[in-house]
Amino acid sequence: MDISIFFLLLCLLQTLPLLANTFDSTDTLSGTSLSIENLLVSANGEYSAGFFPVGDNAFCFAIWFNKSTNSTVVWMANRDDPVDGTGSKLSVLNEGKLILTNSVGITVWTTRTPALATSGATNLQLKLLNAGNLVLCNSKSVIIWQSFDSPTDTLLPHQALTMLSSLISKRSQHDYASGNYKLFFDNDNVLRLLFVGPTMTSLYWPDPWVTDPGKLTHRDPYNSSRHAILHDSGYFRSSDNFTFFATDFGVLTHRRLTLDSDGNLRSYSLKKMNGTWDWAVTWQVVSQPCRIHGICGPNSLCSADHVSGRRCSCLPGFKVKDHTDWSYGCEPEFSISCHRKDPSSFVQLDNVEYYGSDLTVYANITLADCEDKCRNSCICKGFQYKFVVDNGYYFCYPKFLLVSGHHSPNFKGDFYLRVPEAGLSNSKSPDELSRLQCSAKNSTQQRITYENKTVKLLLWFATAVGGVEVTSIVLVWLFLLRSSKHPNPAAKGYLLTNRFQRFTFDELRKATRGFKEVIGQGAGGIVYKGVLPNQRVAAIKRLNEANQGEAEFLAEVNTIGMLNHMYLIEMWGYCVEGKHKLLVYEYMEHGSLAENLNSNALDWEKRFEIAVGTAKGLAYLHEECLEWVLHCDVKPQNILLDADYQPKVADFGLSKLQSRSRIDHSNFSKMRGTRGYMAPEWIYNLPITSKVDVYSYGIVLLEMVTGKSPNGMHTLDSGETREHKRLVTLVRETIDFENAITMAWIEEIIDPMICGNYDKVKVELLVKVALQCVAENKDDRPTMNQGILALAVPTRSWLPRLQQIMQALPIRAIRGASGKEFGGCRFMQVRDKLITEMFAITTWCLWNRQNALHFDRPAHPISSISSVAGALLQEFIASLNLETPLSRPSARHQWRPPEPGIVKVNFDAALFKHTNSA
Repeated sequence: MDISIFFLLLCLLQTLPLLANTFDSTDTLSGTSLSIENLLVSANGEYSAGFFPVGDNAFCFAIWFNKSTNSTVVWMANRDDPVDGTGSKLSVLNEGKLILTNSVGITVWTTRTPALATSGATNLQLKLLNAGNLVLCNSKSVIIWQSFDSPTDTLLPHQALTMLSSLISKRSQHDYASGNYKLFFDNDNVLRLLFVGPTMTSLYWPDPWVTDPGKLTHRDPYNSSRHAILHDSGYFRSSDNFTFFATDFGVLTHRRLTLDSDGNLRSYSLKKMNGTWDWAVTWQVVSQPCRIHGICGPNSLCSADHVSGRRCSCLPGFKVKDHTDWSYGCEPEFSISCHRKDPSSFVQLDNVEYYGSDLTVYANITLADCEDKCRNSCICKGFQYKFVVDNGYYFCYPKFLLVSGHHSPNFKGDFYLRVPEAGLSNSKSPDELSRLQCSAKNSTQQRITYENKTVKLLLWFATAVGGVEVTSIVLVWLFLLRSSKHPNPAAKGYLLTNRFQRFTFDELRKATRGFKEVIGQGAGGIVYKGVLPNQRVAAIKRLNEANQGEAEFLAEVNTIGMLNHMYLIEMWGYCVEGKHKLLVYEYMEHGSLAENLNSNALDWEKRFEIAVGTAKGLAYLHEECLEWVLHCDVKPQNILLDADYQPKVADFGLSKLQSRSRIDHSNFSKMRGTRGYMAPEWIYNLPITSKVDVYSYGIVLLEMVTGKSPNGMHTLDSGETREHKRLVTLVRETIDFENAITMAWIEEIIDPMICGNYDKVKVELLVKVALQCVAENKDDRPTMNQGILALAVPTRSWLPRLQQIMQALPIRAIRGASGKEFGGCRFMQVRDKLITEMFAITTWCLWNRQNALHFDRPAHPISSISSVAGALLQEFIASLNLETPLSRPSARHQWRPPEPGIVKVNFDAALFKHTNSA
């Protein structure tokens, strides 16, 4: 009975902000103070500001979103110092400040704004805007203070993160106090994530091992503006060049960017699911949660969990400190003496890494010597022993703190935990599992399961059900009887997502009419068309390989099932019975891209949309979900088209279902992929990364543009001779930079099935992206997110304007008496040849300035340009109002445009050579 009363009171407490609407709801404070029972509600009704309950008779002044199922707090004033519910109030002072006082009149929070003069201190107004911004204005409607300037853990659209602000996470899912994680701009002008623990602080994003953030993470540390903003379209941009696109980019919906209590930065969109509005994850910065520092606390170990994301456990000989919060970590059940008579030993933990907290570093040292070094220090908790390939010998890292430890099969090193010489008593397994969910339909990011408490709750629940009525027992018995016919995978330790249905082999055999209608076939298995009992048409794939156990298969199916994206094929269910393993997918009306390339069904606009959608689907697999997934077989046969010809990437879990392949090539027992689409890394036995998918994607783009297969030989007519080339070579050698301006090469490579109806600018852009993707060196290829950004940038929008400028330019005499000097020499006349030359150079220059990707060619088409043309070129570019003006040319020095902040330009070392021929 006590538990029931507790839950009832908790529900009433959480709905108090909604009940308060009945007392007072307006978007503007009419008086001078706001009490517990008052609310400010934005004019559109979407946001409320008032006293939000955070505990028993504990309130914080906050702003929350009303439309979601649970009121989502987006800003909080006194998060670390709640007030009681009697007599506390928010007041507007005449001097232009807001103060929050508790029941005894003590100020617990203030805006700290400068005091206003007497003339401006009247008619102050506190108002909650439709964007969720709480503003304090003077009599002239000038904003004195706004909540957007001091965010807590959330950014709303068009709310800026600046050098003066930061995001600080909550303590836990239901504890709104300041947590252990911070998003901020550092002194190098780079946006970073910081773990602030009780004993140490450490940066964990971008990768702390990258010493030059501008080199490997494409950050720009030279922009000191320190400004980041989330747009309502789902696009985020920071002054250090960090950007991301939400998976639903372009969709108009409510959004927020939140630094969650688990240390992960996530973008959320409001979506209607099962009849209710809730937040769905549309992007997150860290795909592997164990890479977040401090996520399991000190003296603990974080391991990847294919069902829940991560699993925290204590080290051998340690026990958990706080059963309600893993961030406190574990404490030892033993003590180590520094006495030589009481020596210690070491427990080896394979593939375990602890970041930072090194006492020192020893190079080229044996394992025995490393053990002695640790024994000689009273504060040494253990040591990392790692072989560094670049140096050719082992390194020893003694640790004085054990924080941010994680297990990864790809880490080539071991950790040796220091324990008493007598060893450890039989330590129990951790009875807590801390889990993160990667489901776009569940906004809860951290769940903690306690077995002992769960057992007690189940016993209490079973007793209550048994005491209510006998009918309930009968229903439970019938349910169990039915479940015995369909074994529940959760009983074996695998909790599958509720979007799935487990089918029997007989059900799928009937649905496919005995596996009669084949609609696809590949290395992984055969795909059949079927009709499910609910009359939904499905694509049912029967896997070839049957060497995988049921438990491993279910774990992998669950991992794939948690991937949810509009450009990924949706999985509806599965079947596993003995050697039979089948997957049930949604059916695509128009089949695969390969089937449509040789028909008139795909016009140019459809092809371009397919290219962009496929890139977004692959980018989600590579960078935006918790589980890092490689496709390994990107090809037109695995890009399916729905009724509207929207693409859906299929077979993205094939490698994962057949083997637990991760980043390291050694985990692949054989080469993956299809001939013609495979990256060179497979051939040369190099490490396999997401760039293998990027290469395959580039081949698909070229095939979409040309209509030619990458496996055949194609004729290149060079005038006097006819040569046979492969697809990539054919396209590269067809592009002649002498006619790159006119784009005449497009007509030579474009697929005849398009029948001349195409956008030359988009064709050129797609080819440029494709050629960058198929670079031999994987480091020269872009990521899929960079590819999306390149495809999203409109190109050559300046060309019509430039043509107008060129047409309007008169061929006139510029006399020396006019005072004009170009490149250090006076001249008498601008000739036709010079105008043509300037037009060609300007067009080529701007083309490279406005595109993040470029043709892989070593030289510029025009080897020299007069100083006069260089000077006039400068004027033309300046007239186009570009954000980054080019440098003034000189007659005596080579002139090179500076590299703009976010654009990668491939200018040759001898881009322009000036002469005094003018």
